Amino acid sequence: MAKVLGIGNALVDILAQLESDETLNKFNLPKGSMQLVDAATSIKVNEGTNNLKKEIASGGSAANTIHGLAKMGIETGFIGKVGQDEFGKLFHDDMTKNGIKPLLLKSDTPSGKAMALISPDSERTFATYLGAAVEVSDNDLSSDLYEGYDFFHIEGYLVQNHELIETAVKFAKENGLKVSLDMASYNVVEDNLEFLKRIVKDYVDIVFANEEEAKSFTGKEPEEAIHDFGDLCEYAIVKVGKEGSMIKHNGEITIVDSINAKSIDTTGAGDLYASGFLYGLISGFPLKKCGQIGSILAGKTIEVIGPKMNEKKWEKLRIMILS
Repeated sequence: MAKVLGIGNALVDILAQLESDETLNKFNLPKGSMQLVDAATSIKVNEGTNNLKKEIASGGSAANTIHGLAKMGIETGFIGKVGQDEFGKLFHDDMTKNGIKPLLLKSDTPSGKAMALISPDSERTFATYLGAAVEVSDNDLSSDLYEGYDFFHIEGYLVQNHELIETAVKFAKENGLKVSLDMASYNVVEDNLEFLKRIVKDYVDIVFANEEEAKSFTGKEPEEAIHDFGDLCEYAIVKVGKEGSMIKHNGEITIVDSINAKSIDTTGAGDLYASGFLYGLISGFPLKKCGQIGSILAGKTIEVIGPKMNEKKWEKLRIMILS
């Protein structure tokens, strides 16, 4: 079975359930976006939501995808950087507990934290303090980190560090890995558009985007955007929420329906779709089934608060997928 290496922002998610979107306006956070904030703002948002129900979990887009793959029995590793604090220990211990090889660098800077503000309609908005997570640099990478792996998964949030991404994908290609990229957020795509287009064209084999990210990248609606992505890489996936997803490979489009789910929190849905799709691809399943597994994992994820499902739910999912 192929092994998957991930790289991303090692973040701890602090999930708060909003009573209304007025909280977003109060902190000037555009609904559905990922906004980078400094330590002071992160504390302000955290303290300003202390009256709300909260949960804490290890997170970060690529880490969530790697976690999902590990839960499906895929051997995985994760590259990131954490602080020497309780949040850094929480992140490391969660990786180890779930069978993920933690290739974590340490920093004196506090660990990164993502305030995930969940609206009543289940949309999530992030106020993210990157902290130590953002200190991963191209100098931290070496070719030997990739040895033994077959796939390399990157979260789009990292593309703001161009040198890191370019070095990371070059090492991946030199070692014969297939490169998978999740676009992550429409505003990140907008801010790094030309760089992203070159990286996708030159290095990426598999790209994941939702409809907003697809529009930011191509300027087109999903049905047309999928063709632009498909011209750049081997596997192009555009997710359209409740409408399901579209996959383009070898010039052919595969349509996949979403599953019926009671949405509570969309945090991690896209990350777990990527887990399911990559698991299916590694397992040699037809593309339709790869997409269906992605839809199942995404659909079940939005039925819980945060990106982590408990072991009982994972047991049911494995039976559902493998039956």
